[in-house]
Amino acid sequence: MLPGMNRRGFLTATAASAAQVAGAGERVAVGLIGCGGRGRYVARLMAEAPGVEFAAVCDVYDPQAERARQWAGQRARAYRDFRELLERKDLDAVLVATPDHWHAIPAVLACQAGKHVYVEKPLAHNVREGRAILAAARRSNRIVQAGTQHRSAPHFREAARIVQSGELGEVRFVRVWNYTNLHPQGIGREPDSDPPPGLDWDFYLGPAPKSPFNRKRFLVTYRWFWDYAGGYITDFGTHRFDTVHQIMGVEAPASVAAAGGRFTLRDAGETPDILQATYQYPGFVLSYEACTLNAHGLGGHTPGMKYYNARGAEDRPHGMAFYGTNGALFADRIGFEIYPEPQRGSAEFRMERHQVQSADATSLHARNFIDAIRGLASPNAPVELGHRAATVAHLGNIAFKTGRRLLWDAAREDFPGDPEASRLLGRRARPPWNLI
Repeated sequence: MLPGMNRRGFLTATAASAAQVAGAGERVAVGLIGCGGRGRYVARLMAEAPGVEFAAVCDVYDPQAERARQWAGQRARAYRDFRELLERKDLDAVLVATPDHWHAIPAVLACQAGKHVYVEKPLAHNVREGRAILAAARRSNRIVQAGTQHRSAPHFREAARIVQSGELGEVRFVRVWNYTNLHPQGIGREPDSDPPPGLDWDFYLGPAPKSPFNRKRFLVTYRWFWDYAGGYITDFGTHRFDTVHQIMGVEAPASVAAAGGRFTLRDAGETPDILQATYQYPGFVLSYEACTLNAHGLGGHTPGMKYYNARGAEDRPHGMAFYGTNGALFADRIGFEIYPEPQRGSAEFRMERHQVQSADATSLHARNFIDAIRGLASPNAPVELGHRAATVAHLGNIAFKTGRRLLWDAAREDFPGDPEASRLLGRRARPPWNLI
């Protein structure tokens, strides 16, 4: 929807031309919105599926758009305005890999334009934007896949079977942790400056508040600013909350409380360097930990096993632990282990020691999206699941900001009788980007 074109005209011109792609041999034309490292990585994996072509790329920073266009090939066209890309009648789908604050608007307008959508995690910057994507997907009957690739990992499906079958016993406590060591500099500081050549800074800000250009608010370090993201819990935590939902067979917590702060890092970032959130689910408690001052996380290694992002011989910087009465299941993105509980008064154990080594499932997840478009499979992470997982992360941040335990009505997606907390479920987008 370009200046001078209203929403009705935009939707009429584009949605009418969109058609469902069917069959394994049909060409699937995709547009990439957000051409940073993650966007290009997922696009490459998606393009490995036969018949997939990235026909258009888009970024508000020209060097990134050009890098993606060179990869996509001479037939691909580069755009700075994603609305021009969405006007393309030959595109079947889009991959949205922008910073978090730019997930919702392109995703919603893409659905309205009749495109299928793959959205990187977290689904949206806040709960209400996530709900807007979900509503747009339902209205348009388009496939919207959340980029929570754990859902395509076979070892997590096996972990879910073990827990839900009762083999692990009663699981009443679950831990999730994300650790890294940014001490002492953190992300550093830089003074405000002019934007680099080729960057439309006002477009980059989009629905976020107006702000002078600062390099720390741009590219990978944007995650540490509330205007654009939510810190470690929305970045890394969202994946693991989705996996907790999958393994435990649940959808939403009933309450949340959080504590933390920006205790040690004196950089430009705003989000906490330590955050602990406690969620009450039906029948169990979930404890989430984000730490940017130490990378150890959890110890305990099996000889020969690999651990996600581990840098030392004994650290586990990211993972989940499911504590059952028969044993504990420790899992991360590339495997899991079961540590059995001993029988009381016996040398025997309540279950077998077991481990599974796996691999990152992003390639499987990207291929699943293409198969779903072709009608060959159901999406492994449909928008509903992505929205629920991202909501858990947002709730943790809201509890941190309010400083108190919050009750959560998942059906209404609101905090009963707490207007202060409810206001933090969304924000007023900066005009002219108040489109959804």
